[in-house]
Amino acid sequence: MSRTASPTLTAHQDLLDGLDPEQRIAVTAPRGPLCVLAGAGTGKTRTVTRRIAHLISSGHVSAGQVLAVTFTNRAAGEMRTRLRELSASGVADPSAGLVQARTFHAASMRQLRYFWPNVVGDTPWKLLDRKFPIVRQAAHQARAATDPDSLRDLAAEIEWSKASLIAADDYAAVVGEIGRDTPAPPDIFAAVYRNYEQIKVAENTMLLDFDDLLIFTAAALEDNDSVAEEFRDRYRCFLVDEYQDVTPLQQRVLDAWLGDRDDLTVVGDANQTIYSFTGASPKNLLNFSRTYPDATMVRLVRDYRSTPQVVALANEVIGAATGRIAGMKLELIGQRPDGPEPEFVEFDDEQAEAKSIAHRITALIRSGVSASEIAILFRINAQSEVYEQALSEAGIPFQVRGGEGFFRRTEIVQALAALRAAGDRDDLPADATVDRLVKAVLAPLGLTQTAPAGQQARERWESLRALESLANDLAALEPEPTLANVVRELHTRAQSRQPPVMDGVTLASLHAAKGLEWDAVFLAGLTEGTLPISHSLGDRDGTGSIEPIEEERRLFYVGVTRAREYLTLSWALSRNAGGRKTRKPSRFVTPLLPQNTTATTPRKKKRIPANLTAGGQELFDKLKEWRLETSRELAVPAFVVFTDATLTAIAAKAPKTDAELVAVPGIGAAKLERFGSDILNVVASHLAARR
Repeated sequence: MSRTASPTLTAHQDLLDGLDPEQRIAVTAPRGPLCVLAGAGTGKTRTVTRRIAHLISSGHVSAGQVLAVTFTNRAAGEMRTRLRELSASGVADPSAGLVQARTFHAASMRQLRYFWPNVVGDTPWKLLDRKFPIVRQAAHQARAATDPDSLRDLAAEIEWSKASLIAADDYAAVVGEIGRDTPAPPDIFAAVYRNYEQIKVAENTMLLDFDDLLIFTAAALEDNDSVAEEFRDRYRCFLVDEYQDVTPLQQRVLDAWLGDRDDLTVVGDANQTIYSFTGASPKNLLNFSRTYPDATMVRLVRDYRSTPQVVALANEVIGAATGRIAGMKLELIGQRPDGPEPEFVEFDDEQAEAKSIAHRITALIRSGVSASEIAILFRINAQSEVYEQALSEAGIPFQVRGGEGFFRRTEIVQALAALRAAGDRDDLPADATVDRLVKAVLAPLGLTQTAPAGQQARERWESLRALESLANDLAALEPEPTLANVVRELHTRAQSRQPPVMDGVTLASLHAAKGLEWDAVFLAGLTEGTLPISHSLGDRDGTGSIEPIEEERRLFYVGVTRAREYLTLSWALSRNAGGRKTRKPSRFVTPLLPQNTTATTPRKKKRIPANLTAGGQELFDKLKEWRLETSRELAVPAFVVFTDATLTAIAAKAPKTDAELVAVPGIGAAKLERFGSDILNVVASHLAARR
């Protein structure tokens, strides 16, 4: 046994305990290329950490020779924690005995600091953690726009170009060929990009941005044999998580790490490819078996996260996808007990939708579901305002994940200041309506007639458009609809927002929700033009490409698979109360509705398993009567009290004690304390009547 492997890992069987057959195949696969296609909720982290531990305990590799990379610090931290729990980290010497689980950038920075003197020499380098000043200087030299949103979009486009291995001199030709929307005319952006790279090396100290960490690391290994030899002698075994999200630049680094070796494990799910705007592509995952013809391929499809009802809906969503490679399709198989059917709900307007969701969340919290186990997910951040307002009015704590609350966003703070200044003026035209004044004030801040190009500018535009709509709604409610009165009401709303609370309902965009899960998920605002987003609907490259739409479908799939038990999908036919009902439910939602009708709740009639005796069926009916009365008393949906599946299990077992009742699937401590005595009384009464 290697001196760096923990003695606890010699018991190989312990590492296989609790694994399903496919997970066991992945864990025990021989050294060499392995591709694990892991669907949502199928236990991929458990599987890959067990594989690393198995390789170490089997003596195939020492812990210090393993490099595992993923895409977020959170994921890397979770992997390190799991490995510590398995005692796979080995001895305490970090230079020889620890599995390295890091992000691509963290691993590259560590390597570059070590190898820099051998590759570059005495010229020092410094990490550029704030690139805006240099992007501004580069844009100014190229006579490009230098407002904050334009700079953010230019910076993002530089990152995309470098991640895609596109040089400044090639940029115009490449984006012209693929029909990419650009934040500036291609020749202007190419000049900005070129200036940016030149400014970074103009000083005595080289400035490297985060993408440069990867570029220089790959070049160090590609161009210097001694560096490559030393690195490859140190690291022998590689694992890449979320392989569908690798960019061409990250793949170049991985190729440089590997050299001519093939000791590589990759884990991914093409169904969850949602980051193409960063340069990510599932191409390498889809082509893995071609790159490595002898690779072991394992498919994890047993879903341990979600109920069969949620899993069935997820399969239906992704089953409609087009253009997928057959061998990469994953149809999940739910492993949890039955739960409530997903609900589809249609509303007249967004305010009604938000208030209903807040009411349902109140009912869930009363039933014992923690607020931190509930999420409202939407396509764009600008949608959050109406849900923030509804939750605030209901007294429900919340936190906005992956961004700031609506009234804390920079563009909204600026807009409110501008509206307040305009409202204080005494020279406004007497006949100017609030909607005209709001539009005039917000126009210089970015509220144009149509959405601009560039992700940051588009997000700012969406926020300003949402503020404009909100201001117009408030004006319609004012007895004296003046701009000053509307601004006063906007300020009151902003002040009523709670600070972020950790133990609160999560509000998040679908992108920010990737990798997370909750007991209850509300997918809100599912209208055509929002999901799929409007700018994905055009034929942008002139070839009839369906990929933008398909990525929106995958984003919807990611949202569905975040739910463990309760899932509600909703949309509103108009923006404002009393407004024209011009909106339509998302094209992804419509085929899921029974007989293609509008909304239904629940999605389909619940079937009762035919595994009860006559007495059991009678007890089931009595339990349903009790549940109905209880749900009415608590003002909650019946399934919040107990699902049909749980009542069926109770009826089948007819428990007589707390111990027997808590052994029934679906009965936890909270349910036992709240409803246990009532359930046992119903069972006892039933049994007494049958004697």
